Amino acid sequence: MAPQFNLHDFELERVLNDDPQTHSVTLLGRQRIASETQQDPGPQAAIVRIEKTALPKFSDGLVVKTQVIESTDIYTWLFGWLQPSDSSPDLKINAIYPATETHIRKYSKQSVHIVRETPELYESIVKPYIEAFPSSRTQWVTDILTGTSEAEKVLFRSPPSSPDGFLILPDMKWDTVTLGSLYLVALALSSEVKCLRDVKKRHLPMLKAIRRETRRIVEERFGLESTQLRLFVHYQPSYYHFHVHIVNANYLGLQNMAAGQAHLLDDIISLLEVDSSPEGVIFQRMTLTYSLGENHGLFAPMMAAQAGLEDSEAGARPTAVA
Repeated sequence: MAPQFNLHDFELERVLNDDPQTHSVTLLGRQRIASETQQDPGPQAAIVRIEKTALPKFSDGLVVKTQVIESTDIYTWLFGWLQPSDSSPDLKINAIYPATETHIRKYSKQSVHIVRETPELYESIVKPYIEAFPSSRTQWVTDILTGTSEAEKVLFRSPPSSPDGFLILPDMKWDTVTLGSLYLVALALSSEVKCLRDVKKRHLPMLKAIRRETRRIVEERFGLESTQLRLFVHYQPSYYHFHVHIVNANYLGLQNMAAGQAHLLDDIISLLEVDSSPEGVIFQRMTLTYSLGENHGLFAPMMAAQAGLEDSEAGARPTAVA
């Protein structure tokens, strides 16, 4: 088992990223393992992401102190301090511990570039990259699927006899309280589908069931209509086990909903339905365009391959007639 993280033992090393838009900061630090049953391996790297939670519902007495910053004509700017509340925490804290160098690169501030991935580049670059991932990288997913962890949070689980089963539970990004930032995730029970490239027409029953059960659960449990939901799949995903993100449609500004990374589940279903090929493998035949951060493991080989795509296009252009 991984050692338990304790924020009070966390020693800050440096800031990996800060985002004023999401009111969050990601920190890198160290924590020494204190255990009587195992040898102390020394300080271990830890990543801590701290974000402001959504504002609680306004009521009299919520703001206990104000300070005027400036006032001009009819406009006034103030700082404000909220009443401490046991039911409305001020921060949500996510920790990765022990954190690997891969985690550190992933959460560090980085520039992104737009790349195009042809089916050939998927086979030669991306697929070997995915297949090289050790199973330990998705052990936390396996723990959820087997009920070893977070079993009490599961909102839906397919019957054991279901050939394309899945479960739905709150995503770690959600505070499980604020409906305006509702964030769930549907995880496929099978590890057969790693990413969008693996999705085929025969997976339509699973995709439609995820859409159907999501709508039912969210309406029954949270009172939201189906039209208030945004369901999407990432490519490239943050981990290679097929999953669908389920977010309140009014929750805007998330970077992971940007065009080129987020593919709406409805569009995925529609593309599979109109695919006339016998195998139903449209996502294996498409060229996919998406953003890659400079710290991503695919960045260097995919950027090197882009020049070849441009050269082939240049050679295919018709010669202008004088």
